[in-house]
Amino acid sequence: MYECPKAVPEDPQYEENLPQPPLYAGGGVHGTLRFRVAVRTSLYEREEPMMANLSQLVQDERTARMALSMIVEPDDAVTGRLLGEVGAVEVLQLAERDDDAPGLGTVDARVWRAQFERSDAQTHSQRIVEAQRMGIGVLIPGDQDWPSALDDLGDRRPYVLWTRGATSFLARPLSEFVTITGARAATSYGEHVAGELASDLTNAERVVVAGGAYGIEGAAHRAVLASGGDTIAVMANGVDRPYPMGHRELLERVADLGLMVSEVPPGSVPTRHRFLARARLMAALSAATVVVEAGVRSGSMKVVREAQQIGRAVGAVPGPVTSATSMGPHQLLRDNMAAIVVNVGDIGDALRRSRQATSAAIQHGAFRENSAHLGRSL
Repeated sequence: MYECPKAVPEDPQYEENLPQPPLYAGGGVHGTLRFRVAVRTSLYEREEPMMANLSQLVQDERTARMALSMIVEPDDAVTGRLLGEVGAVEVLQLAERDDDAPGLGTVDARVWRAQFERSDAQTHSQRIVEAQRMGIGVLIPGDQDWPSALDDLGDRRPYVLWTRGATSFLARPLSEFVTITGARAATSYGEHVAGELASDLTNAERVVVAGGAYGIEGAAHRAVLASGGDTIAVMANGVDRPYPMGHRELLERVADLGLMVSEVPPGSVPTRHRFLARARLMAALSAATVVVEAGVRSGSMKVVREAQQIGRAVGAVPGPVTSATSMGPHQLLRDNMAAIVVNVGDIGDALRRSRQATSAAIQHGAFRENSAHLGRSL
């Protein structure tokens, strides 16, 4: 049975540090894609059922996707599939009806539609207008700066990307993007290696993608900014609410000099589900993912699994055999699930091997298909 994703708070030790709604940070940014919101003032002058209001508010695909990101949690299987089949405007219309939904039984359709019953159209329209006032950008599939690499996620592609910063370099070739991830409780060794790799990638004119967290990812962002390079922070919360709060200044610099992106709307707080969903974006945006330090059950290992699922290269940095934070990379290396990375050249080698493996798999698949066809013809 279909179950909609739950917005469950992250680990209790971090829950007390989560930003509290509903305040918004002001200020404009460069590289912003403006958007139009069509609203009827009369909607706010009377009480009506939520979906009737929402269907009148939505005038185009962009606004519909923005509204969806405010209602449905990221990486929702049903919503993603329906978006690919009928588009966002039709998805919202399906949600307000009581008849059958494509590919869903009666019970599953009722569960899916329940997400929309808890929403308020007036609140959504106000949030959209506020985001526009703050200069927050929006990208949807088909936009010039939309990262086509995310299309490899298929039905799991984000409904929309909310942005702060320069989106133009998202159109660069996939091979120029590298994700660096790892433990929040990193060692000094791990942070040093992450910084060295990020600086060298900057010198090689690569874009470094990370999640803005403490430890490995923060070290990567800082090294890129110090080297004058391009970096992307992929957030599990609204781009107007830098998290963790201890990295607020760092993330504001990323938004000013690089790019901050999120699939959840402004004002959103991070949750466990949103952290897990974000992993697929960090993996898909880059040609290679490098794990510097991570425990076996670390969230960084989720990024690795997502990268492998869509055929991206994976690298791992070896560390002391006595270090718990190196157990994740060591496991990947032992199981031949990652290439060993000690410098930027190793990342290039991993990319070449990944392309060769993908090419061989495609050729093998074509060979099997041709063989089957030949067998049928005989």
